[in-house]
Parts: sequence; structure tokens; C-alpha cells
Amino acid sequence: MKRVVVTGIGTINPLGLGADAVWDALVAGQSGIRAIDDFDTEDLTCKVAGRVPSENIDLDSLLEPKEQRKLDRFIVYGIIAADQAIADSGFVADSDDKAARSGVLIGSGIGGLETIYDSSLLLAERGARRLSPFFIPSALINLISGQVSIRHGLKGPNHAVVTACSTGAHAIGDAARLIKYGDADVMVAGGAEAAVCRLGIAGFCALRALSTGYNDAPAEASRPWDSGRDGFVMGEGAGVVVLEEYEHAKARGAKIYAEIKGYGLSGDAYHITAPAEDGDGGYRSMSAALRDARLDIEAIDYINAHGTSTPLGDIIELNAVTKLYGGDKSKINMSSTKSSIGHLLGASGAVEAIFSILAVMHDTLPPTRNLDTPSEEAQGINLVAHEAQSHKVRNVLSNSFGFGGTNASLIFGKLD
Repeated sequence: MKRVVVTGIGTINPLGLGADAVWDALVAGQSGIRAIDDFDTEDLTCKVAGRVPSENIDLDSLLEPKEQRKLDRFIVYGIIAADQAIADSGFVADSDDKAARSGVLIGSGIGGLETIYDSSLLLAERGARRLSPFFIPSALINLISGQVSIRHGLKGPNHAVVTACSTGAHAIGDAARLIKYGDADVMVAGGAEAAVCRLGIAGFCALRALSTGYNDAPAEASRPWDSGRDGFVMGEGAGVVVLEEYEHAKARGAKIYAEIKGYGLSGDAYHITAPAEDGDGGYRSMSAALRDARLDIEAIDYINAHGTSTPLGDIIELNAVTKLYGGDKSKINMSSTKSSIGHLLGASGAVEAIFSILAVMHDTLPPTRNLDTPSEEAQGINLVAHEAQSHKVRNVLSNSFGFGGTNASLIFGKLD
């Protein structure tokens, strides 16, 4: 079986632009969660979100304003992250053969929700003739992959994944398998999301899934495993990686960040929004990733948890991880980077994959913010509270679990 490595990374998310700047902010314990101030939240129970700091990022310098007007923000973010990752990799599809062996697999959990919402209002208020001809292609989830493919001349597999909050991880895992099975030499893979709009927040408020108790202290709202947690915080942005067949990368002298060693996926077959209470789906997903990597759990030095800050979900994942370690909590090093950026839905698995890759590179465990009073079930586990920790990191397990009971686990490790 072919080996797959990561040769490029790119992200735009609530902590900023670019993997290096975002990583520095993450390990410094900064937060990208703030009060929503660009649409009315008076009748919404949640008034905070993880927002891309557009006041500090000149989007117009990254993508032509004329092009942005034709695209929903999730595609804008996906293109920006993909451009970064491809430039970082140094790969150029400068021949017909290279183009045919290079593809894109970038997904989204919800897609162009803001565009759909705005267009529906326009239709109701001003009629069908006012709709933009770009409305449909600006909202379709697979159009991130389509846009990136066109932009960079990538003519190999052109695909998209839509698996709710597991999307980004599934996209990376599925893209890696396309390389392993010989369908491509290079894949640009990840996830993007921009559902922080009035409809998006209202919808998740109706589900009673969002944090509502920290509207006056936004940076404290996402608090995985803390006894004061009361729901997740929505975030936005994108994470994209360039995956490459190992010999192909080595032959061109590419910089290699890490190797994708394992990928596991499973289904709960339990409930449309809640995970199975015994954590069996997550446990089987993690176990499958370990089997794929041919690693024992002792080889995993850090787990980047799904860890959304929901009262039920955090404990279910924690118990599944504890089961994986045979009940020995003292061996577990785990944190939730959602405490800094919120839950980026379909982009979360891809952004957290980048954090996992950088944890391997820098031998550093990123912190869990706001973990002031851990829940009883969390006692005895190193959840990297408040401050990053230096720690030898050979391999990282990254989890993403989504509505419908869809689970994905990725293992990244140092190149052997």
C-alpha cells in the first residue's frame, strides 16, 4: 500500500490567517470567539461565535472582490486556505500528466447557508428576476472543489464530502485513500464552513445545542469538560492540506510535515443529533484508525478531541477514549482546540487535523481553554488545561463526530 504524507497546509479561522500565525495564537491560549455584531441577535439565545477576524485580514488582497461577490463565504474561505496549502507545498501541476494525477476533495457540512437565506429573502421581497445567476453555484458544497480545481488546473479526482461535523476529517481520510489506491499522486483536501448567519445561529438555538450562558464573556463560552459548559459555540473558516504519495513527494524534494498513518470511520445507528450514550461509535472509529495504522494505543501521545463543550457529548467521548486505553486515565493526553476557535462544523476536522500535524512537528500539546473545574469524569486525565505543554509527540489521533452518528478518526505521525 502506498504511503501518504502531508506536504502543504493552509487555514483561515477565528484565530487568523495562515498556519504559523494561527498555531502561535493557539499555543499562546488566545481566543477567536467574540460577540456577534454583524446581524441582529436580540431574539437569539446565543449571541457569540468564532468569527474570522476580517478586520485584521484583507480578504480583497487574497481573492478578487469581483470573484468574492459570486461566491458564498464558505467557498471564499476554502479557496484562500487551498491557495495557502498549495503554495506551501510548492507543487505545480505544470504538465498534462501532473494535472491528471492531482485532485481536490474539499467538503462542507452545510454549504452556502447565508447565500440561501439572503436569496430567499430577496426572492420574497423583490421577485425572481432579482436573483443572481451565481446563486446556485455559489451555494453548492462541491463547488469548493470545483473552484480550486479550475483555479489550479487539477484534473484528477474532483470530489466533495458532506458528513456534518465529520466532513473535514472524512475529506482528508478519503483523499488519502485515493492516493493509497493509486487514483492520484496529489490531493488537495479539507473542509470549509461559513454558517454563522442569522439563520444558522437561530437553527442551532432551536436545537438548544449552543452555549447561552456566556453572552457577556464570549471568550469563556467554549469550555470542553468544564463543569460550567452549556453547549457549543459555532465557528467559521477553512482548513486545507496537500496530501502526496510519499515517493512522489520525496522525488521532488518536498517538505514533509507528517505522515497520515491511519483513518477510521463508523456509524452510531442511534440518533439524528445525539451520540450513542455508550460511545461505541467513536470507540470503533478510533479502533479502526489504530488498525489501519498498525499501531497500539500506547503509540498515541496526544488526542485532539472532538470536544465540543456540550454536557453529554464531552463525557461520551472521554469515556470512549478511556476505554481505548483500557481504563488507565493516567496515560491520556487530550485537549480540545475548539475551546479557542469554537466548532467550525464541516471545517472543524480539517482545521484540527492541521493542529494535530503541528503538534507532531513542534512536540507541543495545544491547550484546552476555560477548563477551570473539570467534570468528575475528567479527573485524572491530562486535558492540557489553560497552557500548552511541551511533550514528545510521535503520533496524534484526531476525532470528529457528526449529526446522524457519523464518526471519523485520523492518525498523523512523524515520518519513520
